[in-house]
Amino acid sequence: MPIKIPRAKKREEEEKPVQKGAGKFGFRSPRGMHDILPGDFLYRDKIEKSLRDTADAYMFEHIDTPIAEQVGLFERGTGTTSEVVEKQMFFIKGGGADALALRPEMTPGVMRAYIQSGLFRVLIPGKFFYYGPMFRHERPQAGRLRQLWQAGFEILGSSDAVYDAQIIVATFRLLSGVKIKNLVLKVNSIGCKTCRTAYVKKLKDYYRSKTSKLCKDCQRRYRDNPLRMLDCKESKCASFKESAPMMLDSLCGSCKSHFKTVLELLDSVGISYVVDPLLVRGLDYYSRTVFEIFSEGIDFALAGGGRYDYLSLALGGPKITGVGSAAGVDRIMEVMKIQNIAPQKRKKVQVFLVYMGEQAKRVAFRLVETLNEGGISVAESFSKESLKAQLRSADREEAPISLIIGQREVFEDVVILRNMKTGNQETIPMKKVVEVVKKRLR
Repeated sequence: MPIKIPRAKKREEEEKPVQKGAGKFGFRSPRGMHDILPGDFLYRDKIEKSLRDTADAYMFEHIDTPIAEQVGLFERGTGTTSEVVEKQMFFIKGGGADALALRPEMTPGVMRAYIQSGLFRVLIPGKFFYYGPMFRHERPQAGRLRQLWQAGFEILGSSDAVYDAQIIVATFRLLSGVKIKNLVLKVNSIGCKTCRTAYVKKLKDYYRSKTSKLCKDCQRRYRDNPLRMLDCKESKCASFKESAPMMLDSLCGSCKSHFKTVLELLDSVGISYVVDPLLVRGLDYYSRTVFEIFSEGIDFALAGGGRYDYLSLALGGPKITGVGSAAGVDRIMEVMKIQNIAPQKRKKVQVFLVYMGEQAKRVAFRLVETLNEGGISVAESFSKESLKAQLRSADREEAPISLIIGQREVFEDVVILRNMKTGNQETIPMKKVVEVVKKRLR
Protein backbone atom coordinates (compact mmCIF):
# COMPACT_ATOMS: atom_id res chain seq x y z
CA MET A 1 0.00 0.00 0.00
CA PRO A 2 1.47 3.41 -0.90
CA ILE A 3 2.93 5.50 1.89
CA LYS A 4 0.70 8.55 1.93
CA ILE A 5 2.11 11.83 3.14
CA PRO A 6 -0.85 14.18 3.84
CA ARG A 7 -0.97 16.93 1.23
CA ALA A 8 -2.18 19.60 3.64
CA LYS A 9 0.28 18.77 6.41
CA LYS A 10 2.82 21.50 7.13
CA ARG A 11 6.46 20.55 7.21
CA GLU A 12 7.47 19.41 10.67
CA GLU A 13 10.09 22.12 11.12
CA GLU A 14 7.51 24.87 10.43
CA GLU A 15 5.45 23.72 13.42
CA LYS A 16 8.39 23.51 15.83
CA PRO A 17 8.54 26.29 18.42
CA VAL A 18 11.70 28.30 18.86
CA GLN A 19 14.07 26.23 21.00
CA LYS A 20 14.10 26.74 24.76
CA GLY A 21 16.88 28.97 25.96
CA ALA A 22 16.56 31.31 22.98
CA GLY A 23 14.90 33.99 25.10
CA LYS A 24 12.41 36.16 23.21
CA PHE A 25 13.93 35.28 19.84
CA GLY A 26 10.99 35.09 17.43
CA PHE A 27 12.48 34.84 13.97
CA ARG A 28 11.99 31.68 11.92
CA SER A 29 12.57 30.62 8.35
CA PRO A 30 9.87 31.74 5.85
CA ARG A 31 7.00 29.34 5.32
CA GLY A 32 7.94 26.68 2.81
CA MET A 33 11.64 27.57 2.99
CA HIS A 34 13.63 25.59 5.50
CA ASP A 35 17.17 25.53 6.83
CA ILE A 36 19.57 22.91 5.54
CA LEU A 37 21.28 21.71 8.70
CA PRO A 38 24.56 19.74 8.91
CA GLY A 39 22.82 16.36 9.20
CA ASP A 40 20.82 17.02 6.03
CA PHE A 41 23.95 17.91 4.10
CA LEU A 42 25.19 14.35 4.55
CA TYR A 43 22.16 13.18 2.53
CA ARG A 44 22.51 16.00 0.01
CA ASP A 45 26.21 15.26 -0.45
CA LYS A 46 25.32 11.68 -1.35
CA ILE A 47 22.76 12.88 -3.90
CA GLU A 48 25.18 15.41 -5.39
CA LYS A 49 27.92 12.77 -5.63
CA SER A 50 25.57 10.46 -7.54
CA LEU A 51 24.62 13.39 -9.82
CA ARG A 52 28.26 14.22 -10.59
CA ASP A 53 29.25 10.57 -11.06
CA THR A 54 26.35 10.13 -13.51
CA ALA A 55 27.20 13.38 -15.31
CA ASP A 56 30.81 12.24 -15.73
CA ALA A 57 29.70 8.85 -17.05
CA TYR A 58 27.53 10.42 -19.80
CA MET A 59 29.73 13.50 -20.45
CA PHE A 60 27.31 16.16 -19.17
CA GLU A 61 28.89 19.54 -18.40
CA HIS A 62 27.93 21.68 -15.40
CA ILE A 63 25.78 24.75 -16.05
CA ASP A 64 24.09 27.27 -13.78
CA THR A 65 21.81 30.20 -14.56
CA PRO A 66 20.73 33.25 -12.52
CA ILE A 67 18.22 32.61 -9.75
CA ALA A 68 16.12 35.45 -11.21
CA GLU A 69 15.13 35.64 -14.89
CA GLN A 70 12.80 37.80 -16.97
CA VAL A 71 9.18 36.87 -16.33
CA GLY A 72 8.59 36.46 -20.06
CA LEU A 73 11.10 33.61 -20.23
CA PHE A 74 8.78 31.45 -18.14
CA GLU A 75 5.52 32.81 -19.56
CA ARG A 76 6.63 31.96 -23.09
CA GLY A 77 8.75 28.94 -22.21
CA THR A 78 7.09 27.08 -19.34
CA GLY A 79 3.69 28.26 -20.60
CA THR A 80 1.01 30.65 -19.38
CA THR A 81 -1.43 27.76 -18.93
CA SER A 82 0.95 25.72 -16.76
CA GLU A 83 0.23 25.72 -13.04
CA VAL A 84 3.78 26.87 -12.38
CA VAL A 85 3.25 30.15 -14.25
CA GLU A 86 -0.43 30.58 -13.40
CA LYS A 87 -0.14 30.14 -9.64
CA GLN A 88 3.40 29.60 -8.40
CA MET A 89 5.71 32.36 -9.64
CA PHE A 90 7.66 34.47 -7.15
CA PHE A 91 7.69 37.89 -8.80
CA ILE A 92 10.32 40.56 -8.16
CA LYS A 93 9.20 44.20 -8.54
CA GLY A 94 9.54 45.69 -11.98
CA GLY A 95 7.52 46.10 -15.14
CA GLY A 96 7.75 45.23 -18.81
CA ALA A 97 11.08 43.78 -19.90
CA ASP A 98 12.49 44.57 -16.43
CA ALA A 99 9.99 42.33 -14.63
CA LEU A 100 11.84 39.45 -12.99
CA ALA A 101 10.79 36.24 -11.28
CA LEU A 102 12.68 33.75 -9.17
CA ARG A 103 13.21 30.71 -11.34
CA PRO A 104 10.50 28.05 -10.78
CA GLU A 105 12.41 25.56 -12.95
CA MET A 106 15.64 25.41 -14.92
CA THR A 107 14.94 24.31 -18.50
CA PRO A 108 13.96 27.68 -20.06
CA GLY A 109 17.02 29.30 -18.45
CA VAL A 110 19.34 26.60 -19.79
CA MET A 111 17.87 27.04 -23.28
CA ARG A 112 18.30 30.83 -23.01
CA ALA A 113 21.93 30.45 -21.94
CA TYR A 114 22.62 27.97 -24.77
CA ILE A 115 21.30 30.44 -27.34
CA GLN A 116 22.61 33.68 -25.78
CA SER A 117 26.16 32.31 -25.36
CA GLY A 118 26.32 31.06 -28.95
CA LEU A 119 27.03 27.51 -27.76
CA PHE A 120 24.19 26.31 -29.99
CA ARG A 121 26.48 26.95 -32.97
CA VAL A 122 29.50 25.02 -31.69
CA LEU A 123 28.31 22.50 -29.09
CA ILE A 124 25.88 20.12 -30.81
CA PRO A 125 24.42 18.48 -28.91
CA GLY A 126 24.92 20.48 -25.74
CA LYS A 127 24.83 18.13 -22.74
CA PHE A 128 24.40 19.87 -19.40
CA PHE A 129 23.65 19.07 -15.77
CA TYR A 130 22.63 21.40 -12.94
CA TYR A 131 22.04 21.42 -9.20
CA GLY A 132 20.38 24.31 -7.41
CA PRO A 133 17.35 25.96 -5.78
CA MET A 134 14.05 26.73 -7.54
CA PHE A 135 11.18 28.79 -6.14
CA ARG A 136 7.44 28.14 -6.35
CA HIS A 137 4.80 30.13 -4.50
CA GLU A 138 2.54 27.23 -3.61
CA ARG A 139 1.02 25.81 -0.46
CA PRO A 140 3.85 24.05 1.41
CA GLN A 141 3.26 20.31 1.72
CA ALA A 142 5.33 17.19 2.20
CA GLY A 143 7.43 16.90 -0.94
CA ARG A 144 6.44 20.41 -2.09
CA LEU A 145 8.37 23.45 -0.86
CA ARG A 146 8.53 27.09 -1.83
CA GLN A 147 12.29 26.83 -2.08
CA LEU A 148 13.06 23.44 -3.54
CA TRP A 149 16.29 21.98 -4.88
CA GLN A 150 16.51 20.17 -8.19
CA ALA A 151 19.20 18.13 -9.91
CA GLY A 152 18.77 17.71 -13.63
CA PHE A 153 20.09 16.89 -17.07
CA GLU A 154 19.47 18.61 -20.42
CA ILE A 155 20.50 17.60 -23.95
CA LEU A 156 20.01 20.38 -26.52
CA GLY A 157 20.36 20.35 -30.29
CA SER A 158 19.23 16.86 -31.31
CA SER A 159 15.86 15.22 -31.96
CA ASP A 160 17.33 11.69 -32.00
CA ALA A 161 15.36 9.25 -29.82
CA VAL A 162 18.65 7.91 -28.46
CA TYR A 163 18.95 11.06 -26.33
CA ASP A 164 15.44 10.61 -24.90
CA ALA A 165 16.57 7.18 -23.75
CA GLN A 166 19.89 8.49 -22.43
CA ILE A 167 18.18 11.18 -20.35
CA ILE A 168 15.88 8.55 -18.86
CA VAL A 169 18.77 6.17 -18.16
CA ALA A 170 20.91 8.94 -16.61
CA THR A 171 18.04 10.01 -14.34
CA PHE A 172 17.42 6.39 -13.38
CA ARG A 173 21.15 5.97 -12.58
CA LEU A 174 21.13 9.14 -10.46
CA LEU A 175 18.40 7.64 -8.25
CA SER A 176 19.98 4.19 -8.25
CA GLY A 177 23.26 5.78 -7.18
CA VAL A 178 21.77 6.87 -3.84
CA LYS A 179 20.31 3.35 -3.37
CA ILE A 180 16.62 4.29 -3.72
CA LYS A 181 14.75 0.98 -3.73
CA ASN A 182 12.10 -0.38 -6.12
CA LEU A 183 12.22 2.32 -8.78
CA VAL A 184 9.26 2.46 -11.17
CA LEU A 185 9.58 4.22 -14.52
CA LYS A 186 6.40 5.47 -16.21
CA VAL A 187 6.69 6.65 -19.81
CA ASN A 188 4.38 7.96 -22.52
CA SER A 189 4.40 9.91 -25.78
CA ILE A 190 2.23 13.00 -26.18
CA GLY A 191 3.06 13.38 -29.87
CA CYS A 192 4.13 16.36 -31.94
CA LYS A 193 2.20 19.45 -33.06
CA THR A 194 0.91 17.61 -36.11
CA CYS A 195 -0.71 14.60 -34.46
CA ARG A 196 -1.56 16.36 -31.18
CA THR A 197 -3.87 18.86 -32.89
CA ALA A 198 -6.16 16.05 -34.06
CA TYR A 199 -5.95 14.34 -30.68
CA VAL A 200 -6.88 17.49 -28.75
CA LYS A 201 -10.01 17.79 -30.90
CA LYS A 202 -10.97 14.20 -29.96
CA LEU A 203 -10.31 14.99 -26.30
CA LYS A 204 -12.49 18.10 -26.36
CA ASP A 205 -15.28 16.19 -28.13
CA TYR A 206 -15.14 13.55 -25.38
CA TYR A 207 -15.20 16.09 -22.52
CA ARG A 208 -17.70 18.52 -24.07
CA SER A 209 -20.74 17.03 -22.33
CA LYS A 210 -18.86 16.54 -19.07
CA THR A 211 -17.40 20.00 -18.41
CA SER A 212 -19.99 20.92 -15.75
CA LYS A 213 -18.92 17.86 -13.73
CA LEU A 214 -15.21 18.68 -13.81
CA CYS A 215 -13.22 20.59 -11.18
CA LYS A 216 -12.77 24.32 -11.75
CA ASP A 217 -9.18 23.88 -12.92
CA CYS A 218 -10.21 21.33 -15.54
CA GLN A 219 -13.03 23.55 -16.76
CA ARG A 220 -10.39 26.17 -17.47
CA ARG A 221 -8.00 23.58 -18.93
CA TYR A 222 -10.73 22.42 -21.29
CA ARG A 223 -10.62 25.87 -22.84
CA ASP A 224 -6.88 26.69 -22.60
CA ASN A 225 -4.94 23.40 -22.55
CA PRO A 226 -7.14 20.27 -22.78
CA LEU A 227 -4.19 17.87 -22.57
CA ARG A 228 -3.59 18.88 -18.96
CA MET A 229 -6.99 17.51 -17.94
CA LEU A 230 -5.30 14.12 -18.02
CA ASP A 231 -2.85 15.39 -15.35
CA CYS A 232 -5.62 16.31 -12.89
CA LYS A 233 -5.40 14.72 -9.42
CA GLU A 234 -8.94 15.60 -8.32
CA SER A 235 -11.09 12.54 -7.54
CA LYS A 236 -14.14 13.97 -9.35
CA CYS A 237 -12.15 14.00 -12.62
CA ALA A 238 -10.51 10.57 -12.23
CA SER A 239 -13.36 8.47 -13.65
CA PHE A 240 -13.54 10.60 -16.80
CA LYS A 241 -9.79 10.24 -17.43
CA GLU A 242 -9.98 6.45 -17.48
CA SER A 243 -12.37 6.45 -20.45
CA ALA A 244 -10.82 9.36 -22.34
CA PRO A 245 -9.27 8.79 -25.78
CA MET A 246 -5.54 8.02 -25.56
CA MET A 247 -2.80 9.96 -27.30
CA LEU A 248 -0.96 6.75 -28.18
CA ASP A 249 -3.84 5.84 -30.50
CA SER A 250 -3.46 9.14 -32.36
CA LEU A 251 0.31 9.31 -32.85
CA CYS A 252 1.54 10.03 -36.35
CA GLY A 253 3.94 7.58 -38.01
CA SER A 254 7.02 9.60 -37.06
CA CYS A 255 6.04 9.86 -33.38
CA LYS A 256 5.17 6.14 -33.23
CA SER A 257 8.60 5.29 -34.62
CA HIS A 258 10.31 7.70 -32.19
CA PHE A 259 8.52 6.24 -29.16
CA LYS A 260 9.16 2.66 -30.29
CA THR A 261 12.89 3.42 -30.55
CA VAL A 262 12.96 4.91 -27.04
CA LEU A 263 11.33 1.80 -25.58
CA GLU A 264 13.65 -0.54 -27.50
CA LEU A 265 16.69 1.35 -26.23
CA LEU A 266 15.44 1.07 -22.64
CA ASP A 267 14.89 -2.67 -23.18
CA SER A 268 18.44 -3.01 -24.49
CA VAL A 269 19.95 -1.79 -21.19
CA GLY A 270 17.56 -3.72 -18.97
CA ILE A 271 15.52 -0.82 -17.60
CA SER A 272 11.91 -1.89 -17.14
CA TYR A 273 9.07 0.58 -17.60
CA VAL A 274 5.31 0.97 -17.57
CA VAL A 275 3.66 2.74 -20.51
CA ASP A 276 1.17 5.11 -18.87
CA PRO A 277 -1.17 6.64 -21.49
CA LEU A 278 -2.44 9.22 -18.95
CA LEU A 279 1.00 10.65 -18.25
CA VAL A 280 1.28 14.15 -19.76
CA ARG A 281 3.41 16.20 -17.28
CA GLY A 282 2.44 19.69 -16.13
CA LEU A 283 4.55 22.00 -18.30
CA ASP A 284 3.34 23.30 -21.66
CA TYR A 285 6.53 22.82 -23.66
CA TYR A 286 6.65 19.02 -23.67
CA SER A 287 6.31 17.01 -26.88
CA ARG A 288 6.76 13.35 -27.73
CA THR A 289 8.45 11.46 -24.86
CA VAL A 290 7.44 12.24 -21.27
CA PHE A 291 8.36 10.21 -18.18
CA GLU A 292 8.29 10.08 -14.39
CA ILE A 293 10.18 7.90 -11.92
CA PHE A 294 8.69 6.77 -8.61
CA SER A 295 9.76 4.52 -5.76
CA GLU A 296 7.21 1.76 -5.26
CA GLY A 297 4.94 2.56 -2.33
CA ILE A 298 5.66 6.32 -2.38
CA ASP A 299 2.87 8.50 -3.78
CA PHE A 300 4.94 11.28 -5.37
CA ALA A 301 7.35 11.30 -8.30
CA LEU A 302 11.06 11.62 -7.52
CA ALA A 303 12.00 12.76 -11.01
CA GLY A 304 10.45 13.46 -14.38
CA GLY A 305 11.03 15.06 -17.72
CA GLY A 306 10.67 14.68 -21.44
CA ARG A 307 11.30 16.12 -24.87
CA TYR A 308 10.67 19.79 -25.73
CA ASP A 309 11.13 20.37 -29.46
CA TYR A 310 9.28 23.71 -29.59
CA LEU A 311 10.66 25.52 -26.54
CA SER A 312 13.32 27.53 -28.38
CA LEU A 313 10.77 28.71 -30.97
CA ALA A 314 8.40 29.78 -28.19
CA LEU A 315 11.24 31.91 -26.81
CA GLY A 316 11.76 33.55 -30.21
CA GLY A 317 15.03 31.74 -30.93
CA PRO A 318 16.18 29.39 -33.69
CA LYS A 319 14.73 25.89 -33.76
CA ILE A 320 16.68 23.87 -31.22
CA THR A 321 15.21 20.58 -30.08
CA GLY A 322 15.87 19.24 -26.62
CA VAL A 323 15.14 16.67 -23.95
CA GLY A 324 15.72 16.85 -20.22
CA SER A 325 14.82 15.82 -16.71
CA ALA A 326 14.70 17.15 -13.16
CA ALA A 327 14.89 15.24 -9.88
CA GLY A 328 13.61 16.68 -6.60
CA VAL A 329 16.49 16.69 -4.11
CA ASP A 330 14.20 17.30 -1.12
CA ARG A 331 11.92 14.44 -2.20
CA ILE A 332 14.85 12.08 -2.69
CA MET A 333 16.05 12.92 0.82
CA GLU A 334 12.58 12.20 2.18
CA VAL A 335 12.55 8.75 0.57
CA MET A 336 16.12 8.01 1.69
CA LYS A 337 14.97 8.58 5.27
CA ILE A 338 11.80 6.51 4.82
CA GLN A 339 13.86 3.64 3.36
CA ASN A 340 16.61 3.98 6.01
CA ILE A 341 19.28 4.64 3.40
CA ALA A 342 22.49 5.73 5.09
CA PRO A 343 23.69 9.23 4.16
CA GLN A 344 27.15 10.10 2.93
CA LYS A 345 29.75 9.40 5.60
CA ARG A 346 31.60 12.36 7.01
CA LYS A 347 35.34 12.32 6.48
CA LYS A 348 36.84 10.12 9.18
CA VAL A 349 38.85 11.91 11.85
CA GLN A 350 42.37 10.46 12.08
CA VAL A 351 43.78 12.53 14.92
CA PHE A 352 42.23 14.30 17.91
CA LEU A 353 44.26 17.12 19.40
CA VAL A 354 44.24 17.57 23.20
CA TYR A 355 45.84 20.48 25.07
CA MET A 356 46.37 21.58 28.66
CA GLY A 357 46.90 25.26 29.35
CA GLU A 358 46.83 28.47 27.36
CA GLN A 359 50.33 28.13 25.87
CA ALA A 360 49.55 24.55 24.83
CA LYS A 361 46.36 25.77 23.14
CA ARG A 362 48.38 28.19 21.01
CA VAL A 363 50.80 25.42 19.99
CA ALA A 364 47.84 23.10 19.27
CA PHE A 365 46.26 25.78 17.09
CA ARG A 366 49.40 25.89 14.91
CA LEU A 367 49.62 22.09 14.91
CA VAL A 368 46.13 21.83 13.38
CA GLU A 369 47.46 23.66 10.32
CA THR A 370 50.59 21.48 10.17
CA LEU A 371 48.51 18.29 10.22
CA ASN A 372 46.04 19.60 7.63
CA GLU A 373 48.89 20.58 5.32
CA GLY A 374 50.26 17.05 5.76
CA GLY A 375 46.94 15.55 4.60
CA ILE A 376 45.89 14.30 8.04
CA SER A 377 42.32 14.96 9.18
CA VAL A 378 42.28 16.42 12.67
CA ALA A 379 39.60 17.38 15.21
CA GLU A 380 39.89 19.40 18.41
CA SER A 381 37.79 20.86 21.20
CA PHE A 382 39.37 24.24 21.92
CA SER A 383 36.32 25.36 23.91
CA LYS A 384 36.94 22.70 26.59
CA GLU A 385 39.69 23.16 29.18
CA SER A 386 39.30 19.83 31.00
CA LEU A 387 41.58 17.00 29.83
CA LYS A 388 38.88 14.46 30.71
CA ALA A 389 36.26 16.32 28.64
CA GLN A 390 38.60 16.55 25.66
CA LEU A 391 39.39 12.82 25.79
CA ARG A 392 35.65 12.07 25.88
CA SER A 393 35.31 14.15 22.71
CA ALA A 394 38.15 12.15 21.17
CA ASP A 395 36.29 8.91 22.00
CA ARG A 396 33.12 10.23 20.34
CA GLU A 397 35.05 11.13 17.19
CA GLU A 398 36.52 7.59 17.20
CA ALA A 399 39.91 8.98 16.22
CA PRO A 400 42.54 6.22 16.37
CA ILE A 401 45.22 8.66 17.63
CA SER A 402 45.23 11.55 20.08
CA LEU A 403 48.04 14.08 20.29
CA ILE A 404 48.41 15.60 23.76
CA ILE A 405 50.23 18.86 24.48
CA GLY A 406 50.80 20.25 27.98
CA GLN A 407 53.13 22.81 29.53
CA ARG A 408 56.06 20.37 29.60
CA GLU A 409 55.55 19.41 25.94
CA VAL A 410 55.52 23.09 24.97
CA PHE A 411 58.81 23.65 26.79
CA GLU A 412 60.47 20.56 25.27
CA ASP A 413 58.93 21.04 21.78
CA VAL A 414 57.44 17.54 21.78
CA VAL A 415 53.96 15.99 21.71
CA ILE A 416 52.50 12.87 23.33
CA LEU A 417 51.00 10.42 20.82
CA ARG A 418 48.32 8.21 22.39
CA ASN A 419 46.92 5.08 20.69
CA MET A 420 43.21 5.36 21.55
CA LYS A 421 42.62 1.64 21.13
CA THR A 422 45.48 0.27 23.27
CA GLY A 423 46.13 3.29 25.49
CA ASN A 424 49.86 3.15 24.71
CA GLN A 425 51.64 6.50 24.66
CA GLU A 426 54.92 7.74 23.22
CA THR A 427 56.66 11.11 23.10
CA ILE A 428 57.74 12.37 19.68
CA PRO A 429 59.50 15.54 18.49
CA MET A 430 57.13 18.24 17.24
CA LYS A 431 59.05 18.53 13.96
CA LYS A 432 58.45 14.83 13.20
CA VAL A 433 54.76 14.73 14.16
CA VAL A 434 53.37 14.40 10.59
CA GLU A 435 55.88 11.71 9.65
CA VAL A 436 55.26 9.61 12.78
CA VAL A 437 51.48 9.99 12.70
CA LYS A 438 51.34 8.78 9.10
CA LYS A 439 53.38 5.69 10.05
CA ARG A 440 51.09 4.91 13.01
CA LEU A 441 47.98 5.27 10.82
CA ARG A 442 49.15 2.60 8.37
